[in-house]
Amino acid sequence: MNAGVSALLGAPVLGQLLGKGFVVITYVGRRSGRTFSTPVNYRRKGDELVIGVALPDKKTWWRNFLDEGGPITLHLDGVDRPGHAVARRDERGRVFVDVRLDGRN
Repeated sequence: MNAGVSALLGAPVLGQLLGKGFVVITYVGRRSGRTFSTPVNYRRKGDELVIGVALPDKKTWWRNFLDEGGPITLHLDGVDRPGHAVARRDERGRVFVDVRLDGRN
């Protein structure tokens, strides 16, 4: 499914429409050291984005950003934007990943 969503995000017209709520993130796995890319849904507030993790106990990617967080790249508005991501779980068990984009781009 991730490959299908990523392909749709790369399509000229449809990608622009979907891109308003989806972004492809790229990060390095905390244990494997491998690079991963996955599409996620987000909300944007200026140079900050919030990624809501659906069914967080069935997913592991967000755990790469626990504690002090770590580097992340987002393919946003047609360009790769580096940033720093920090994962948090709220009192209801929901998981959010807060991303602050670097100001260089």
